[in-house]
Amino acid sequence: MTETTVTIDDAAQRSARLGEAGAAWAKRIGANPDNANLTYTAAGVGVGSVATRISAGKHQFLVDEPAALAGDDAAASPVEFALGAIIACQVVVYRLYAEQLGIQLDDITIKAEGDLDVRGLFGIDESIRPGFSDIRLAVSITGPESQERYEELGRIVEARCPVQDLFSNTTPVSAVVTKA
Repeated sequence: MTETTVTIDDAAQRSARLGEAGAAWAKRIGANPDNANLTYTAAGVGVGSVATRISAGKHQFLVDEPAALAGDDAAASPVEFALGAIIACQVVVYRLYAEQLGIQLDDITIKAEGDLDVRGLFGIDESIRPGFSDIRLAVSITGPESQERYEELGRIVEARCPVQDLFSNTTPVSAVVTKA
C-alpha cells in the first residue's frame, strides 16, 4: 500500500491554513447559507473474497476482512475504517477549535477501541445489534495549556465532530437494490 502524507511541521503554517479555511467558509456561507450544505460521495466494487475497492473523489482504497470473517486480510476491515474515521475527524476538529479558541495544541494522538459482538452480524442473537456496542477514545494532547483547558476543548470536539455525531445519533440510511 502506498501512503501519501502532507506534513506540516510548522505550527504557524497549520495555523495559517486553518485560519484561511475558516475565513473562506465564513465568506462562502455569509454570501449564501446554502453553501454550507455538502454532499460527499463514495463508490465501491467487490473484489477478492469479501473485499471492496472504494473510490472517493480522486482517492481509492481497499477494505477487507480478516480470514476469520472470510476475508483475505489485505486491508483494514470496515469497522477498523470506522474507528479510523472517528480518529481522523477528531484530529481535524481538535486542531480547528484549538485554533479558533487560541489553545496551543502541539501534538495529538488518539486511540480508539470499539466493542462488537458478532452474534448480531451473523444473526445468531437478534437482540444484539450488529454494530459497535461501545467506542472508547483515548486522546493524548501535548502543549503548554492546563488539563482543564484541554478538557474544555475535548467537550467542544465531542459536540462538533461529524463522525462522532454519526456514531452518537441515528442517521437515516436508505438503499435501492437493482439488478444490473
